[in-house]
Amino acid sequence: MNHPDIDIEKITRQLEDTKALLIDQSFESKESRATVMLDQQSVGRLSRMDALQGQAMAKAGEDRRQMMIWRIDAALARLERKTFGECSECGEWIAAKRLEWDPTVLKCINCAE
Repeated sequence: MNHPDIDIEKITRQLEDTKALLIDQSFESKESRATVMLDQQSVGRLSRMDALQGQAMAKAGEDRRQMMIWRIDAALARLERKTFGECSECGEWIAAKRLEWDPTVLKCINCAE
């Protein structure tokens, strides 16, 4: 049984909307994660360093997006299995406010500490 104090439809919509937004952001940032061309003749050393730093930041952002998508998929799977809201460690219900704040959490506040 999913958490009794949670609006499951609202949480499902929230998770799906967030996932769609992350996928859109991932698509939009694809170009900034592309390989940086290091043409020594047309770009100075500092410009190349800036480009490489920008690429590294874009890749780190993409890693965070992919991790969040994975967490959302896991939360959606828990909703389907009817185990949404159960602490993965102790099996007790996670506080409803905690789940509303972040529906991807896996543990109650006591087990998370």
